[in-house]
Amino acid sequence: MHPASDDKRVRALIAAARQSARRGQSFDAERLLRQAEVEAPRHPLVLNEIAARLLREGKSAQAASLLKDAAERESGSAELWFHYATALRELGRLDEAVAALDGALEREPRMVRALLEKGTIQQLQGQPRAAAMSYKTALQMIPPTIKPPVELEPLLQEAQRAVEENNRVLEAYIEGCLQEIKARFPDEPLHRFEQCVDIMLQKRRIYRQQPTFMYYPELPAIEFYDRELFPWIETVEAAADDIRQEFLAVFGERSGLEPYVALPKGVSMPEWQELNNSRRWSVYSLWNEGKAFPEHIARCPKTVAALQAVPLWDIPGYGPTALFSILDAKTRIPAHTGPTNTRLVAHLPLIVPPGCGFRVGGQTRAWNPGEAFVFDDSIDHEAWNDSDVPRAVLIFSIWKPYLSEAERELTRALTTSIGEFYGTTPQDRMRAGVNAPAPP
Repeated sequence: MHPASDDKRVRALIAAARQSARRGQSFDAERLLRQAEVEAPRHPLVLNEIAARLLREGKSAQAASLLKDAAERESGSAELWFHYATALRELGRLDEAVAALDGALEREPRMVRALLEKGTIQQLQGQPRAAAMSYKTALQMIPPTIKPPVELEPLLQEAQRAVEENNRVLEAYIEGCLQEIKARFPDEPLHRFEQCVDIMLQKRRIYRQQPTFMYYPELPAIEFYDRELFPWIETVEAAADDIRQEFLAVFGERSGLEPYVALPKGVSMPEWQELNNSRRWSVYSLWNEGKAFPEHIARCPKTVAALQAVPLWDIPGYGPTALFSILDAKTRIPAHTGPTNTRLVAHLPLIVPPGCGFRVGGQTRAWNPGEAFVFDDSIDHEAWNDSDVPRAVLIFSIWKPYLSEAERELTRALTTSIGEFYGTTPQDRMRAGVNAPAPP
């Protein structure tokens, strides 16, 4: 054991040496390490540095002996156990190396380097499945916004390759195990189970509700909803031809069309820069964010009549919204999420040229004229028109069916009270950049 003052002094010397090394000041780094070695030759951190030098010189046995001593002296140091494992691997003592890595992970469970090293050794031991589990755990610990050190990139690439290869083997194994059971349920809708398997195999991301204004807990996160939940949907579809004709009449005149994205001056939202104040994505509104357009409503009586049976999402300043959305040729609406998960959004496709598509979470669908669908716009979604002519859809927002009338009333009051508190409507704040635009 070293007196507290000596221990503090040695740790300061080692830290300074490492900082000098990172700066490329090798002479200063070596001088500081030598000083620490003179003052405390058996200090665990000094032994660690000596062992690192021995490893670089190919003297793995000597390094392992020193590191074992150091790790036992300073048993709480995950770094020392990790370096001990490295020396053991160099000596071919793989089982002992894994045990040392487990020691490092016991002390620092989120030590990515130790998990990657463990995966590498497990591959050397002929244990690809165990290696894939170690690699997968390591990869999941690296935040997507963090760029790993350059020296780790080759190992991370190998880890990703090993995980993907293992997933393909696992996929074939799972399919064999499930084949007989699936055969017993030929008519059963199993899309949710298939998505579960795809997520397990990392073929599909997990998409969650991420509304930009209000999140209501314990509501299901379903990308596309079963149409059987909406008894009014066939009524709207039955009027599709009439709705299309009304749209074509107003679209042909080009009056009343407005850019859907119209951000105030001084608001910076780079993802919407290309479509801001652009007719490439325009709308003809019957109601938009709670505001009625009487002249437009008068022009489209059959559309309005078809919507009478629909439980439109009606919150002052936000809804109802019912409009014709026109996406111009060669135009893409970037991925985004809507303001709240208390609503759903319905699309009734009217004019859909080839090359159009729509994604919600991990599911992509084509619009089929006259066939409505309902989705949760608080889940990441995007739309595109790769054709040479415009695409047109009737869009309207509805209440999520799992909210009681009391919850709807309270949600209306909560939303409007927030607007009153700030002296603006929630939609004003959305357009000021707090939230992203509503659905495409």
